[in-house]
Amino acid sequence: MKRRKQILIVDDDQEIREMLEITLAEEGYDVLSASDGEAALALLERNRPNLILLDMRMPVMDGWGFARAYASCPGPRAPILVMTAAVDAGSWAREVGACASVAKPFDLNRLLDSIAVHAGSAPGPSSASA
Repeated sequence: MKRRKQILIVDDDQEIREMLEITLAEEGYDVLSASDGEAALALLERNRPNLILLDMRMPVMDGWGFARAYASCPGPRAPILVMTAAVDAGSWAREVGACASVAKPFDLNRLLDSIAVHAGSAPGPSSASA
């Protein structure tokens, strides 16, 4: 049986996380979420998502700190898609080696299209469950 793609959402805005969790689950993805980079790194100790949706400005550990720490983790690593309200979202995405960026507030269809494209380029979850 084919495994569902797993997406990790890293965003300090609870409403955005919850909306994305519901939407992505309805689209057939398994979803993990964290409110900051440190919590996301803890989730990555047990999970190997296909894509990481990363906000850049967060308390505790921001997107830059997360990306630096994640880059030093043993591979394989999932691509990162930056989600930010910053005018220079593309520049920030390049700074952290992200595969793409989506500006907030985002068009949900555009985000889903980008997720579909980039979630296929990483290994699936490490768990045995589908």
